[in-house]
Amino acid sequence: MKGSVIFSGFRALGLYSNHLAHVLRFHKKHREFYVLTAVGQCFHTYNVSKLGIVAVSNALPEDISSLAADRMLVYAAFGKLISAFAKNKEVVHTYTGHQADVHLLLPFGDHLISVDKDNVVIIWDVESEDTYLQISYDKASFEVSALMHPSTYLNKILFGSSQGSLQLWNIKSNKLLFTFPGWASAVTVLQQTPAVDVVGVGLASGQIIIHNIRFDETLMKFQQDWGPVTALSFRTDGHPIMASGSPIGHIGLWDLEEKKFVTQMRNAHTTAIAGLTFLQNEPLLITNGADNAIRVWIFDVAGGDGRLLRQRTGHSAPPTKIQHHDQSSLNILSAGQDGTLQSFSTVHERFNKSLGHGNNYLASKKKGVRNDTAKLPAITTFASETARQSDWDGIIACHRGFLVTTTWNYQRGSIGAHKLEPERFNKNRSLNVHATAVDITSCGNFAVIALSSGHIDVYNMQSGFHRGHYGKDKAHAGAVRGLSVDALNQLTVSVGADRLLKIWRFRSKELLHTHSLPAAPASSLLHRDSGMLAIALDDFTIHILDMETRRTVRRFSGHRGQINDMTFSPDGRWLITASMDCTIRTWDLPSGSLVDCFLVDAAAVSLSMSPTGNFLASSHVDGLGIYLWSNNTLCSLVSLRPLPADYEPTVIMLPGTYADSSEMAEYISPAQLDEHLITLSLLPDSRWKNLLHLDIIKMCLKGHYRSFKIPPKLPKAAPFFIPTIPGLVPQFALPSTPSEDQSKIVNLGVLAQKSTFYLQLENALDSNSLKLLRELGPSAIETELRALSPDMGGDVRVMQSFLKMISSILQSKRDFDLAQAYLALFLKLHLRFIADQPELMEEAESVSAHLEETWMSMQMLLNQNICLLSYIKSALL
Repeated sequence: MKGSVIFSGFRALGLYSNHLAHVLRFHKKHREFYVLTAVGQCFHTYNVSKLGIVAVSNALPEDISSLAADRMLVYAAFGKLISAFAKNKEVVHTYTGHQADVHLLLPFGDHLISVDKDNVVIIWDVESEDTYLQISYDKASFEVSALMHPSTYLNKILFGSSQGSLQLWNIKSNKLLFTFPGWASAVTVLQQTPAVDVVGVGLASGQIIIHNIRFDETLMKFQQDWGPVTALSFRTDGHPIMASGSPIGHIGLWDLEEKKFVTQMRNAHTTAIAGLTFLQNEPLLITNGADNAIRVWIFDVAGGDGRLLRQRTGHSAPPTKIQHHDQSSLNILSAGQDGTLQSFSTVHERFNKSLGHGNNYLASKKKGVRNDTAKLPAITTFASETARQSDWDGIIACHRGFLVTTTWNYQRGSIGAHKLEPERFNKNRSLNVHATAVDITSCGNFAVIALSSGHIDVYNMQSGFHRGHYGKDKAHAGAVRGLSVDALNQLTVSVGADRLLKIWRFRSKELLHTHSLPAAPASSLLHRDSGMLAIALDDFTIHILDMETRRTVRRFSGHRGQINDMTFSPDGRWLITASMDCTIRTWDLPSGSLVDCFLVDAAAVSLSMSPTGNFLASSHVDGLGIYLWSNNTLCSLVSLRPLPADYEPTVIMLPGTYADSSEMAEYISPAQLDEHLITLSLLPDSRWKNLLHLDIIKMCLKGHYRSFKIPPKLPKAAPFFIPTIPGLVPQFALPSTPSEDQSKIVNLGVLAQKSTFYLQLENALDSNSLKLLRELGPSAIETELRALSPDMGGDVRVMQSFLKMISSILQSKRDFDLAQAYLALFLKLHLRFIADQPELMEEAESVSAHLEETWMSMQMLLNQNICLLSYIKSALL
């Protein structure tokens, strides 16, 4: 068995950008800007108008090290290779020749310029993939750190170096045209300004130089105080503003006319600004950074400052805990090491929300004085409940090494009203006590908080008041590792480092039962509906305790590392566990066996099974995203068997990001889904439904036109255009050329002209005959069927051929509605004549048998569906 039989990778959530600068493209046909960002081994394409993802490239073998694009292709460097992508997805060219990792790319007309770590510059022919030119620099004297093509400079490339000097090359003649001495600091950015001959140069010293390369003249200098310049961009909508990026996430705005600093956009990103670009002739600035964020800023306020217009943000540090928020399975709450609490939608990114980063200021905020506005530590675990979230806070969270627990409000998307801290410690921060586990009752009224000191406290979620504690002094002699409240607020169960499991009465706080554990517990998880409590122990085993009988009913062993997280399936049948041994295992509780196991590249730190059971969500070590795995048992028959003790799982790659469904290829249905199913023609009802009532329709129309007096009309002139054959599909009637030896004696048989349909029936071409009838209107169909009678110049053999055509249609189970309509009209027109002809009667009986057989199978299918629908509507499921 390979991989997992239960789960298959579906998609990744919350991945938007990394440390590489974004690339901006303009689509002439769509008249829209698109921004491309690298994410690991692939790149994403977003429309700037809504920041909706429209394409995800195929994955490369390694992480992308540089990204660039021209009008037709997107270029991505990985390792020593470069790939060119068409349509933002498929690799169409691969360029091999570098002996070191490539870190700089520049598209240049029909060529591509690349620079590797060994300081070798290669110019490629894009189509042929051949090397056009290769330039090697001495690293000690000129290490290429930036390059650009000066506007209007034909075949010229400007190189910047880590030594500070610049060189202008003609790559067609392979000549060094000029060397600029530089400004005694490494060049980090080269950017073309809106003015010809003028280039913006960003230096590692924080200096920004506006230099005229034609006259080798420095026009102005600016000094950025936040470290090296990471990116430069210039407004082109009539305002002489330059934006510069910094390593600490600030953006500086400079006025080029008045040569002064205008304003700053502080904390635009929490990490270095990887790229920033002003849109052509628009007051919009696009930025991205290694904090996994893309932001669009608009400059429409006085003072020249930009305000945030739209953004796509994920965690800037790996998530520590994920959990589905409500019963709809549409939203996943995620707490990250970056200290933020975020909600990711499994439907569309526009429903994502960030609940923000909590600040550590307490009651002093009410007095208008902030004593300490430092950010709270990262959230280690949290609990959420939706029962009363519209009335008060519905989320409670523990922070790393922090005694105070915080409440959060999902609907407002912010930190909540209360910071819960027990009074017994008198706010003494030197005691090194912190919150370890939390839970919220199913009614949403109470929060239960466990501490590393062994205390367990109960708080009211609405008021934040303390409502009691468990035990005379402490609930446990050691730190509390797990805490849960049952579905009816009757029992509270806790596990502690003292190797004891204790069951308490929720309201009276009295101890009901104590159970010894064979090893210290790491965590616990209660499935409220079934009353099964899973306890992960430090010896890497899992015990299942039945809350009803208060006995251990299952023991699972097999993990070879610390168990990071556990989650139950909605029905409580499966327990899914993740461990530091990089395995994700599924245990079947009724049979007490391991039924599924697979390996991932990075150990999963948190798991959450959706309440509907369709997806498993996971977060991983050093990964910024949340990965969804689809449950195969919901859509196909999966046979689960106990896995042997020596089973060796295989590695499954983490799923990638998916583009919007609106951009995916449209599904094309086959002509017939299955040969056992009856298929209709899909023709409009007007083409076949009224075939039996044409005589009535004609009489009604004749009486209608009689009531109008139509004025006399002049006879029409002869048509100039070539005449066409009557029918719904227009066809030209080509004149027939008379042969030379044609007899002048008139053949009376020619007067009764045979139609194409009649000739096809004569030749017994059933499929072609049906195609011709499908293209005709109701009146033309009636005319064709009347012409089959010997009285109208037809023949009995042709009528017999028509009945055979109907039989073949019924046997193929296609065009069922047309076969019924054509047969009904045929019988209406020729029933008396058919009764007098034995061969036609024999063929008609054959058609009747086929018709009855087809109708019986169709009636059976209809009855089965009606029965199933009636059962679903009436049964208590």
